[in-house]
Amino acid sequence: MPEHRKERPAGRRGLRITLFALAAVVLVAAGLGGLAYWKLNRNLHGVDISGQLGSARPPAATDGSFNLLVLGSDSRAGANASLAGGDTGGTARSDTAMVVHVNQTHTAASVVSIPRDTLVARPACTGLDGKPVPAVRSAMYNSAFEVGGPACAVKTTEQLTGMRMDHFVELDFAGFASLIDAIGGVDVTTTVPISDQDSGLQLPAGTHHLGGQQALAFVRTRHGVGDGSDLGRIELQKQMVKAMLGRISTLGLATDPVAMWTLGDKLTKSLTTDSDLASVNSLVGLAQTLKHIGPDQLTMVTLPVGYALSDPNRVVPKNPDAQQLWAALRADRPVPESVVTEQPSNPADATPSPSASVNAGEAALFGGAE
Repeated sequence: MPEHRKERPAGRRGLRITLFALAAVVLVAAGLGGLAYWKLNRNLHGVDISGQLGSARPPAATDGSFNLLVLGSDSRAGANASLAGGDTGGTARSDTAMVVHVNQTHTAASVVSIPRDTLVARPACTGLDGKPVPAVRSAMYNSAFEVGGPACAVKTTEQLTGMRMDHFVELDFAGFASLIDAIGGVDVTTTVPISDQDSGLQLPAGTHHLGGQQALAFVRTRHGVGDGSDLGRIELQKQMVKAMLGRISTLGLATDPVAMWTLGDKLTKSLTTDSDLASVNSLVGLAQTLKHIGPDQLTMVTLPVGYALSDPNRVVPKNPDAQQLWAALRADRPVPESVVTEQPSNPADATPSPSASVNAGEAALFGGAE
């Protein structure tokens, strides 16, 4: 495993960016009038997760706490076809996955990133073609979304964590790139050069202003920096979150209805949520619920993992740390300090490792830039 270090507090702002920016967008859109409100509602796409999964799920909390599964999809459908390199062979996987636990008083939240090549027990699901997909004792976490869409991803996550995912949000490639372009790009700094033929990202060491497609390549890069692992890529994603926060804070969106509308229109066009969240009213309500959660009340970590003995290109939950993490969140307690202090380092801040290259078989299985 790569050397770990304590996560920087500035990296704990991802949830705040996403939800507070969204809250501002929908609130201003509502103020623009009924037509704008109707348009944003029409943009949203909802999936009836509860209807598909039925009652065989962990019980919902009764103390006011709740959980949200956030996925970044690597689908190449529609506008995503030529973005970010790689080839999924016509399928879609959960390229990025975060479990967000909000405490009972809605004053703090914990965000756990799940490496997409984590080997987990995948439960029986209904496939995208409507046919049954049998349970698998050991499969990559992101394969659940590939074979059964959002419902299977939620079911697999609930089995892994023992927690009910009360809500689901998915953002696709084109949506992320459009969001970056809508805010005028972002600035990132890397102390090492990044060269990734799969994602297409070529950056010398230094500070760079990235547009939407470059930013997308940045958050998908793993082969060209650090040890080439998904753990390093997750750290790059956290760096991007910080860059987005810095950019959004300078735009004055609350006083610029046109810019707010542009951002809101692009964002809602690219969101898929559970059916309970698939309206402007519901998204505003969620954002209002989380309005007291700032950087100091948000803990962002990666699931503790170790390399699988059966395949060094895969990881498995590292116990007892992973079990203690999920147990803490189920009991509505903070992330254990032992997990916080052993987080992966950002490969953009370190010397690249010779192990950054991957074999052709792994690259093919992951779909290139994955």
